[in-house]
Amino acid sequence: MTFENILSAIDSFIWGPPLLILLSGTGLYLTLRLGFIQIVQLPRALRYLFKRDSGLQQKGDVSSFAALCTALAATIGTGNIVGVATAVQAGGPGAIFWMWLVALLGMATKYAECLLAVKYRVRDKNGFMAGGPMYYIERGLGLGWLAKLFALFGVLVAFFGIGTFPQINAITHAMQDTFSIPVSITAAIITLLVGLIILGGVKRIALVSSYIVPFMAVFYVATSIIIILLNLDKIPTALQLIIHSAFNPEAALGGALGFTVMKAIQSGVARGIFSNESGLGSAPIAAAAAQTKEPVRQGLISMTGTFLDTIIVCTMTGIVLVLTGAWQTPGMEGAVVTNYAFSQGLGSSIGATIVTIGLLFFAFTTILGWCYYGERCFVYLVGIRGIKLYRIAFIALVGCGAFIHLNLIWILADIVNGLMAIPNLIALIGLRKVVIEETKDYFSRLNANQFDQDEMTQ
Repeated sequence: MTFENILSAIDSFIWGPPLLILLSGTGLYLTLRLGFIQIVQLPRALRYLFKRDSGLQQKGDVSSFAALCTALAATIGTGNIVGVATAVQAGGPGAIFWMWLVALLGMATKYAECLLAVKYRVRDKNGFMAGGPMYYIERGLGLGWLAKLFALFGVLVAFFGIGTFPQINAITHAMQDTFSIPVSITAAIITLLVGLIILGGVKRIALVSSYIVPFMAVFYVATSIIIILLNLDKIPTALQLIIHSAFNPEAALGGALGFTVMKAIQSGVARGIFSNESGLGSAPIAAAAAQTKEPVRQGLISMTGTFLDTIIVCTMTGIVLVLTGAWQTPGMEGAVVTNYAFSQGLGSSIGATIVTIGLLFFAFTTILGWCYYGERCFVYLVGIRGIKLYRIAFIALVGCGAFIHLNLIWILADIVNGLMAIPNLIALIGLRKVVIEETKDYFSRLNANQFDQDEMTQ
C-alpha cells in the first residue's frame, strides 16, 4: 500500500458518517434554536457590512468589514474554482446540492463561532486582539487541553492544508496552462510577495484583502452570470441534473459507475467545508480582531461570508461546469477543468484567462489569510516569541507546494481540515446556551430601542 493510499484511508475515516453528522447536526441544531437566523436576519447582516459599529471606541484592531474581508480572503480561493471541479468530478453534479445544504446550515455555525470569538477574545502582549476557538474553548469550556489540540490542528491546516499547498499549486499550474509561465518562476514570485506582505502583520493582510477580495469576487461572478445568460435555455436541465443526481446519481447520470449518494455527500460536504470553512474554526480568528462591542453583530456579519463564498461564488462555478459538461471531459483535473468550462461557456479562450486571473488573486489572498490564522494558533501554543519562526516556515512551505501531486494535496487538506473541525464543533455544542442567550439579549435590546439611532437605522 502506497503512502497516498494510506492517507486516502485516513481521509475516508475522518470524513465518514460521524464527522458528517457532527457538522450537519451542529448546523441544524443552531438553525432551529436560533429561528433560522441565517435566513431571517440575512438582510440585516448584509446592511451591517457597509455600516460601521457605533462602538468603535471599543477594543479591536480592524473594522468589521476588513475582518470579514480577511476571512473571505482565506475562504474564497481554490475551493471555489478547483475544489468545486474536483467535487463534481468525484461525486457527480449532485455534490453541488450537498454544498448548498452544508452552506445553509454552515451559516448558522459561522454565526455562532464568530459570536463566541468576540465574546471571549483577549489582548495579547503586543497589544493585538487574540481570539478564536482556542480562546472560547479555554475560557468558555475550561478545557485547556482541547484548546491546545485545536491550535495544533490549526497550524497543521495553515502549513499543509488550505493555507499553502492547494493554493500555490493551483496558481502555478494555472499560470503554466494559460500563459505558459514555468511553475518554478511563478512559485518564486508568489513566495516573495507573500513574504513581503505577511511580515507586515494582520493590518497589512486586512488592507490588501479588503481591496482585492471584493473586486475579484464581483468580476468572477459577473463573468459566470454572462455564461449563464448565454446558456439560459440549459439552466432548467442543469438544475434538474444537480438535484436528481444528489439522491439518485446512477439514474441521473445514465448508469455511470462510481457515482453514489454517499460519494456525492462526502465530496460536496468536504469541498464545501474546504471552501467556506464553516465549523472549521478559522473565521472566528479573524472576527476576533473586529472593532465592535457586540458579539452578535459580528456574528451576523461573519455569516455572510459563507453565503457569499458558497451560495454565490461556488454556485457560479458549479453551474458553469454542469452547463458546459466540462466536468465529464477526460484527462483533465483541477483548475484546467474550470478553465475549459469557462472557455466553452464564453466560446473563447478568454474564459480560461479570466479563471486564471481570478484563481491567482483568490488563492493569493487565501495564503495571506491562512498565514494569519496559523500564526494566531502558533502564538497561542508557544507565545509571541515564535512569530518569526512560524512566518519563515510558512513562507518556505508556500514555495514547496507547487511541486506536490494534486491528489495528495487535496487528501492532506481534507485530513487536517477534519481534525481542526472536531474540537471546534465540540466547543460550539458545549457553548450553545451562551450563543442562544447572547442572541436573545441582542435582539431584545434592539427591539426595545436600547441602541443609539445610528444602530437602529441599519
